[in-house]
Amino acid sequence: MFVMTIDQRGSRRERDRVEDLLESMHGVPLLRPFDRTAGDEVQAVVENSPTGARTVVDVALRLVREQHWSIGIGVGAVELPLPTTTRAGRGHAFEAARDAVTRAKNAPGGVAVASARDAPAAAAADAETALILVALLVTDRTEQGHAAVDLMTAGHTQTSAAEILGISKQAMSQRLSVARWSIESGGRTLAEHLLSDLSGHEDRL
Repeated sequence: MFVMTIDQRGSRRERDRVEDLLESMHGVPLLRPFDRTAGDEVQAVVENSPTGARTVVDVALRLVREQHWSIGIGVGAVELPLPTTTRAGRGHAFEAARDAVTRAKNAPGGVAVASARDAPAAAAADAETALILVALLVTDRTEQGHAAVDLMTAGHTQTSAAEILGISKQAMSQRLSVARWSIESGGRTLAEHLLSDLSGHEDRL
C-alpha cells in the first residue's frame, strides 16, 4: 500500500490550511481519504496499483506546487482489514510515511519516499529522486507557465490553449518550452513506474 502523510509548513506563523486541503481532495481516488491525524498533519491510504501510484504522484505534485506542505510517501504492508478512519491504520507503510514526512521537511521540493525495512533502499531512493526532480521543476515554474501547463493537462491542444490565454500559438509553444512541460510529463511517468515497482516488491515480502 501507499500511505501519504502531509504536514503543513510554518503552521505556527500561518493559518491552518488543513481544511482547505481536505476540501481539495474530494473526488481523488483514495482507499482511505485524507484524515487529520494531529494538529496540522493529514494522512491517506492509496491502493497498491499503477493507478494508485499515479494518484500518489498527482497529489504530491499538486501539493508541491502550493509550497505549504511537507509530503511523505510510505510504501509497505498495512494491517488488514483497514479501519474506517485513516488515523487508526497501522503497519509498515504508516511507519515509512512517518519517516518520509520527517525527512521531507528538509528535503528539496519538500517530498520524500520511504519503504519498509526489508525493501531495497536504492528502490525507494530512486523513486524519491524522480519525484524531487519533478517537484523542483514545478516549484520553479512561473504562473504563466502553470496556466499553460494546466490547460494542456486538461486536454486542450496548443492552439485552443493559446486562444484561451489570448496569445499566439508560437507564444504558447514557447511558454510550454520554458515551463518544461514535456520533461514534467516524462518525469511523472518515471516516478509512477518506480513507485509501482517499489510497491510490487513490498507485496512479495
